[in-house]
Parts: sequence; structure tokens; C-alpha cells
Amino acid sequence: MYLVGIPLLVVPFAVYNMVEFLTPSGSPGLFWTHQVMSVHMLSDAVLTITGGDLLIALSILLLFAEFLKATRLSSRTIMDHMLSTLLFIGMLVEFLMVRHAATASFFLLLVTSFVDVVGGFSVTIRTAQRDISIERAETMHNS
Repeated sequence: MYLVGIPLLVVPFAVYNMVEFLTPSGSPGLFWTHQVMSVHMLSDAVLTITGGDLLIALSILLLFAEFLKATRLSSRTIMDHMLSTLLFIGMLVEFLMVRHAATASFFLLLVTSFVDVVGGFSVTIRTAQRDISIERAETMHNS
């Protein structure tokens, strides 16, 4: 379980960069705006899904897994938070400085990474506070 400390949101970040920088396209973000599939709804409407939509859906699912990881208390939790913060900073720098990252899909990945950082720290702090209060209650009860 050495990969437990690696932020899961590195997956959509890596997928975005691989598609943007390894596939030839005329303009940045062109792949993420193209229709991947369409679904005919019962209301006769047509739901159009783009590559960016699928990438954002993947990142939201991975964000849920990151929140589950944040509830455990161990020495790896701190490393996980540090790596998530570094990932967010790297994504922010890329968003501000790289032309291919100036897309709505990448911006939403950046927002997801920010929620991961802030939410992860918040969940860990709340979990640690609860653990401390339980230990205090047990200490007072045993005395």
C-alpha cells in the first residue's frame, strides 16, 4: 500500500496533459470540447457529453475517494496532504503559465484539486479533534 499517499487527482491531471501535449491539434483544448457521445433522454432532449465532461466526472469520483482517504489517521495522511497541496500548486502554475491549460476543463480540474486540499485538511482536523476528545474522556474515566 505504498501508493496510498499519492493523490488520486494526479490521474485526471496526467490524462489532461497527455492528451493536450501528445496529440496533435490545432488549438488548445480542442479535444475537450468535442462530442464523445450523446444520450437520448426520455424527454426527447439529447444530452451531449464531451471529453472534458468525462474528465471532470472522473475527477469528482476520485475526489470522493480522496475524502475517504482523509478520514484515516496515520503518518501517511500528512504526506498525502502535502502531495495534494503540491499537486494543486503545480496545477495552478500550469493554469496561469501554459497556453494549453487555459481551458474550462482544466479550470474545473484546478477547482477540484483545491476542494481536495481544503476538504482533506478540514476532514483530518475534525477527525483528529474527535480522537483527542475521546482520549480525554477515557483518561478522565480511568482516573
